[in-house]
Amino acid sequence: MSSTISTGRNVIRGTAYVLGNNIDTDQILTAEYLKINPSTPDGYAELGKLAMCGLPDDALPFVDPVTGACAYTVIIAGANFGCGSSREHAVIALGSAGIQAVVAQSFARIFFRNCVSTGEVLPVVAQVALNDTVRTGDEVEVHVDEGRVVVQARGVNVPTEPVGELADIVTAGGLFAYARATGRMPARA
Repeated sequence: MSSTISTGRNVIRGTAYVLGNNIDTDQILTAEYLKINPSTPDGYAELGKLAMCGLPDDALPFVDPVTGACAYTVIIAGANFGCGSSREHAVIALGSAGIQAVVAQSFARIFFRNCVSTGEVLPVVAQVALNDTVRTGDEVEVHVDEGRVVVQARGVNVPTEPVGELADIVTAGGLFAYARATGRMPARA
């Protein structure tokens, strides 16, 4: 018997940060920061301030260098987002920075799984490339249950692949939290 929890993520609204194709985990978080422990509050916060630190110097800042805060909620990217090494730290850095969803034309398999297993970021597959139409700073709506992305200012209303139970898993805080919440695994003592 399968039970579900309320996603609370029917629509994710926020400001978009737009990237191209083949954004790898070294661009999301360079290897030198893998020594940071994300299970401590300080480590988790530090990773958020370092998110997207491997982008080229001429890229628009993802995190404000003065405040250390990220003004974005959704990343819009092209194909093969999260390719490279299989580091959970990259996904955790995005979640800590405040990213709720990454909408890409395709994902590297391990990055996609890390999004779900950690519960940090909802990976959403767009059926068409959005990174050529949407611009950084655009207000975006990801209609999770309806399977579409809307950017009113650009006249964008495109379908996404269904996320199904993945939204529930991410909302619960990852695979283990979801398994506990749905009775598939004993609650912590």
